[in-house]
Amino acid sequence: MPTSRATVRATTLRDVAEAAGVSIKTVSNVVNDHPHVRPEMRERVRAVIERLDYRPNGIGRQLRQGRTGLVALALPNVTYPYYGELTSALVTAARARGLTLLVEQTDADLDREREVAAGFPVRMVDGLVFVPLTMDVEELALRRDRTPAVLIGEHGEGSGLDRVTIDSVDIGTTATQHLIDAGRRRIAFLGDKSTHRSPVVAQRATGYRTALERNGLDVDPGLLWPLPEWERRYGFEGATALLRARPDVDAIFAANDLVAFGALHALRLSGRRVPEDVAVVGVDDVEDAKFAAPTLTSIALDRSEMADLALGLLADRLAGSDAPPRLLSVKGELVVRESTGG
Repeated sequence: MPTSRATVRATTLRDVAEAAGVSIKTVSNVVNDHPHVRPEMRERVRAVIERLDYRPNGIGRQLRQGRTGLVALALPNVTYPYYGELTSALVTAARARGLTLLVEQTDADLDREREVAAGFPVRMVDGLVFVPLTMDVEELALRRDRTPAVLIGEHGEGSGLDRVTIDSVDIGTTATQHLIDAGRRRIAFLGDKSTHRSPVVAQRATGYRTALERNGLDVDPGLLWPLPEWERRYGFEGATALLRARPDVDAIFAANDLVAFGALHALRLSGRRVPEDVAVVGVDDVEDAKFAAPTLTSIALDRSEMADLALGLLADRLAGSDAPPRLLSVKGELVVRESTGG
């Protein structure tokens, strides 16, 4: 016959007060280090606390102090390698500051981003780290929720919020210049969005154009190849269509590493050698870039630096800073691997 187990109830302030023969208020004063408690009474209560293994309710105390110790992170999708690695870096940076991170996935859906900006469903937090992709800057600027917020990414210029941005113009220039230096002349930008260019798309395309023009190369509109999303599947489908339409392409600047992985697969199936026939550069330098076949040259973004900068800005606001909105920029670093001949 199965044995039953009694439910173990957590020790409360009342339990300590009864065991010590004092009031609940006295126990609370001891727990909160109130100065007006006689030393002998303090020792007496602490002895009972130790014997009963009482653990104060930290959340309740923080709420009374106007702090929860919680920070919300709202970002498009934690399953994407870049966002997953950024989340991990933010967890580490938050823990170093004694904070706990709560994660909300928006799927880059406009209504969900609006909910986050309005304070739902990230209530009861001290601050917000937000990676918006869809919400207009004007709406961000008009958010009514007073929770301190920091934006990460290229989106949000003019929002009136602190931002940690990525210099995507420099990323586009660096990637394209690397391909030019490798002797490539018909370089495609795989990942353009001709209908609606978000800031990140526009900036990387600008960097691409800048490098071509700086080297006296024509900007061929037919080589700015649009994709609906920056995912492996669309990278594969887009690269397949690109190679059919423009067999003269000798290099691909992929908008991110996921697009690059899809392009590598398309090149392999088409019989194109990488990098001999077509060189490929991605962006983000996610962990999988080191293990692709061939290994992928990429523009590395320091997620740890981004996380530390974002939590630093947020900590200043939580400490009461009312300084004008601040902008901190992170540049990418070229990591050369086999896909461009490294």
